[in-house]
Amino acid sequence: MENNKVIETVGLTKYFYDPVKFQVIKEINLSIDHGEFVSIVGKSGSGKSTLLYLLSTMDTDYEGQLFIHNELVTGQIDSKLAKIRNEKIGFVFQFHYLLMEYNVLKNVMLPGFKLGKYSNEELEQRAMGHLKTLGMENHALKMTNQLSGGEKQRVAIARALINDPLVIMGDEPTGNLDRKNGDLVFDILNKLTEDFNQTILVVTHDTDFANKTDRIITMEDGRILS
Repeated sequence: MENNKVIETVGLTKYFYDPVKFQVIKEINLSIDHGEFVSIVGKSGSGKSTLLYLLSTMDTDYEGQLFIHNELVTGQIDSKLAKIRNEKIGFVFQFHYLLMEYNVLKNVMLPGFKLGKYSNEELEQRAMGHLKTLGMENHALKMTNQLSGGEKQRVAIARALINDPLVIMGDEPTGNLDRKNGDLVFDILNKLTEDFNQTILVVTHDTDFANKTDRIITMEDGRILS
């Protein structure tokens, strides 16, 4: 395997068992290269969010193999997977999941505390750096309830970047935003790819968003069509 593969799957297959056995992901072979901005699209129920959760190592009940940065993560123990997630994957969801009791700066720093790789001082500098990249440095000391939806999502992106992840995974990151803010979030993610060679993988039902990414993976009935 070449070294620039960030994610690779071999025969990835997933079943749901409730109420009957149902194959939701079917033999997916997929690879995502370093610095690619990839979107996954498909109708509701096509398996796109399920696939993202498998790739993010949050769901480990599957058949086949998953490699992250050429390392086989299938079958690793939970503590190892938690470490991989924390170090290598940044998450941005449809809902920002910011903590109300902390200010913006502290919210961005949180995954860094968990990883324990940087001192608090370094974390604060890094967090401010990312907020600056996203045009949010002036909001650092605000509480999250003082922000608009688009601003909250930018803070969520800064938080996803704090540990220098190998890949940022987004589940409908613009799903909750109006067109203007959705475009803004796209531009930010695109800038991260262009300026910092950040790998980004996003599940989206927003065709305008998907059409602007480097590559579109279309899913139907648990398979990749193209």
